[in-house]
Amino acid sequence: MAHDSYLSPFSTRYASKEMQYIFSEDNKFKTWRRLWIALARAEQRQGLAITDEQLAELEAHRDDINYDVAVAREKECRHDVMSHVYAYGVQCPKAKGIIHLGATSCYVGDNTDILIMREALTAVRRKLLNVMALLAKFAGEYKDLPALAYTHLQPAQLTTVGKRATLWLHELYMDYEEIETRLSGLALLGSKGTTGTQASFVELFGGDEAKVKAVEADIAAALGFERVTPVSGQTYSRKVDYNVLSALSGIAQSAMKFGNDMRLLASFKEMEEPFEKNQIGSSAMPYKRNPMRCERICALARYVMIDVLNPAFTAGTQWFERTLDDSANKRIAVAEGFLAVDAILNIMLSVCDGLVVYPKVIHSRVMAELPFMASENIMMSAVKKGGDRQELHEKLRVYARQAAAVVKEEGGKNDLIERVCADPSFGLDRREIETILKPELFTGRSAAQVEEFLAEYIRPLLEANKAELGEKAELSV
Repeated sequence: MAHDSYLSPFSTRYASKEMQYIFSEDNKFKTWRRLWIALARAEQRQGLAITDEQLAELEAHRDDINYDVAVAREKECRHDVMSHVYAYGVQCPKAKGIIHLGATSCYVGDNTDILIMREALTAVRRKLLNVMALLAKFAGEYKDLPALAYTHLQPAQLTTVGKRATLWLHELYMDYEEIETRLSGLALLGSKGTTGTQASFVELFGGDEAKVKAVEADIAAALGFERVTPVSGQTYSRKVDYNVLSALSGIAQSAMKFGNDMRLLASFKEMEEPFEKNQIGSSAMPYKRNPMRCERICALARYVMIDVLNPAFTAGTQWFERTLDDSANKRIAVAEGFLAVDAILNIMLSVCDGLVVYPKVIHSRVMAELPFMASENIMMSAVKKGGDRQELHEKLRVYARQAAAVVKEEGGKNDLIERVCADPSFGLDRREIETILKPELFTGRSAAQVEEFLAEYIRPLLEANKAELGEKAELSV
C-alpha cells in the first residue's frame, strides 16, 4: 500500500471488495467493450457491412484490455473514449474501422453507468435483505420482552424489545421497496447519437428508421434490458442518478435511526452492539465499551444524505441537450454514494448478527417507571373496592409528584407504591398492587404486532429470496 499519496477510506477501511470492483476502472472499460460488441452485432443484423470475422476478433479481446496503449494514447488525444477505441483497434486490426460506428462517447459512458448502477443496486438489495433477515430473527426472539417506550426521549409507556426492532425493520422494508422500484425502472440510454436525435444512425442506414430502432432494441436485449429511455439529449436524464441516490439516502436514514437508537440503548445499558474479546473501546479509559460501529454507521449515513445533493444540482444544471459539468461530479458522487451505503450495510450485518440484550437492566428500568404508568390501573382497582375516583385521582397526582421529586432531587428510589400502600383510602396492600405491576400487562399488542408484521410482510419476502440469505460481513476495522 502506498503511503505517500491519498487513498480513499472507502478502499482501505469501509467498502467491500465487491462494491469496489463494481466501480473499478476494469469493470468500466470491460463494459465499454461489451457495448461496442453489442453495437456491432446489432448493426450487422440490420445489414451493415460487418463480418463475422470482425465480430469474432472483438469477442476475442473483450476482456484483455491493453491499458498501456490506452493510457499512452489518452496523453496525446486527451479523450478517454477515443483512446480506448484506438487501443481496442490495435488489438483488433480487422475490426478497427467498425468500432464505435455511429456512436458518441455517451453511448459507452452513459450505458455503462446504467449497467454499473444495476450491478451496484443488486448488491445493495442483497445486503439489505440479509440485514432484514437478522433483524427479523431478533424481533421474533424478543417480541415478548417488555421495555420502556419513549416519546420525546422521556419514558411514556411500555413496548417490547422485539416491537422496537420492527420499527427499524419496517423502515428497511420501505427502503427495499424503493430499491426494487429503482432497479425495475432502469433503462439503457441506447444509441441516441450526439444530441439524442439518432441522426448519425439515420445516415448509416440510409434513412431507414425501423432499422435504427431495431439496433437500439438489439443492444438493450444483449445487455439484459427490456427498454431504452424513450427520449433524451446526448445523455440519459441526470434525474436517474438523483433517484438512485435518493434510494440510497433512504437506506442511510434508516441506518442512522437504528444506529442512534442503539447508541442511546448502550448508554442506558439495555442493549449493545457486539464487542469483541480484544477490542479496545477507548485509548484513555480501559473500561469503556463505546458503540463504535453504530457511530460509524451514523457518520457514513450523514455523508450519503448530503451526497444526494450532488446529482440534484447536476440534474438541474444540464443545459439543453448536454454539458460536461456533470462528468467530474457524477463519477465521484454516484460511486461514493454506493461505496458508503455498502459500508453501512456491512457494518449493520456485523452489528445485527450479534446484538446484545441485558434483560435484567431492562426489567429494572421498567420497574423504576412502571408505578407511574400503572397509576390509572391502581386507581381503577381501588375504585372497584369502593374508593372515590376523584379523590384517588388527586391523591395519585400528588403522590406521583412527590415520588418523582425523591427520584430526581434526592437520587432515591421511586416510592409511589409505598405511599399508596400507606394510604387506607386506596384499600390496596402490596400484594394486590404487585399483581397490577406486571410489565407484560402494559405492552398492548406489541407481541402480536411483531408476529403479524413478520408473517405478512417480512417472512414472505425472505422466503422468496432465500437463496440470497446467509451473508456475513468482515469488517476491516
